[in-house]
Amino acid sequence: MQWIVASGEKPARHLSLAAADAPEKAGGMMNIADSLHRGVKARRSCRCANLYPALALAALLMILPAPAALAAAPAAATSCESLAALSLPHTTITLARSMPAGEFTPPPPPDARPDFIPSPLKDLPGFCRVAATASPNPDSIIKFEVWMPSTNWNGRFQGVGNGGWAGNISYGGLAAALQRNYATASTDTGHEGGTASFAVGHPEKMIDFGYRAIHEMTVQAKAIIAAYYGAGARWSYWNGCSTGGRQGLMEAQRFPHDYNGIAAGAPAAYLSHLRFVSIWIAKATLEDPASYIPPSKYPLIHTAALSACDALDGITDGIIDDPTRCHFDPAVLTCKGSDAPIALPPPRWKRYGRYTRA
Repeated sequence: MQWIVASGEKPARHLSLAAADAPEKAGGMMNIADSLHRGVKARRSCRCANLYPALALAALLMILPAPAALAAAPAAATSCESLAALSLPHTTITLARSMPAGEFTPPPPPDARPDFIPSPLKDLPGFCRVAATASPNPDSIIKFEVWMPSTNWNGRFQGVGNGGWAGNISYGGLAAALQRNYATASTDTGHEGGTASFAVGHPEKMIDFGYRAIHEMTVQAKAIIAAYYGAGARWSYWNGCSTGGRQGLMEAQRFPHDYNGIAAGAPAAYLSHLRFVSIWIAKATLEDPASYIPPSKYPLIHTAALSACDALDGITDGIIDDPTRCHFDPAVLTCKGSDAPIALPPPRWKRYGRYTRA
């Protein structure tokens, strides 16, 4: 087993990713999965100073796979509808339907407004859509979907991640993978809605969100894929950003054999610190009405900070190249009265200084 890690802040200098030196820029994270496939197959060391400029912060993990046959991907060995009778551990298949090529309109998110109408996903190939619910624990209700191309499957599986608190299947990610001929899967991570309310009094659901749902989805999706095509995926990749990046890191740490390669973009890692920082910001913003900085003052602060620090890198271009070198003092914005359009009263600039020191 070999691990290769690259960060957008400090790119790795040696990676076993011969084909990832200059991946295509179109398609964002989706092309990372294709580059992972080419790089995993290469299996040899190369120098790569800049893995992927389009990712501001990414961790890229690869796990060398066991040898696998490289024959052409099989066509469907059974009908999509027959998968409704497939028996899987602690999993119930609730839908197995052949979908025509063209458009697919996903169901609205569970917490969407009553008048919300989802936009259709366009230019999809024909595919087999399977929906299922896994219950590895009595309090687990993990919903997931598996989409498999009816023809021209590339022989690969791609798991796609969530954002925020999840609570919804990532239909856009499924569509993007399907358009590239992947068999693909996504889960709601065991709850509905994009808040943390599900976790109160339900520690097992928090475990589902933390890592178990992704693993369960992955294991059951691979079984469904093998049943449909008569052979399993030769290569498996994870593709996620933010929460999806964290999910990828958890997969690598806890279940390293689930995926041959992992693209973990902007991972929301060290979650306990991340959440408490969010609470601190809210408290610092709202605890004293006199120090609240309204949005109307943002341009004032922005202009003053640029004036103080823009030229530190030798170029005046409207960008502060290194914020750690910027020692802008908000006291320069102090107004003599209670407030003014081009100034801040002391409680407000002191609050801004508290933000920048944190």
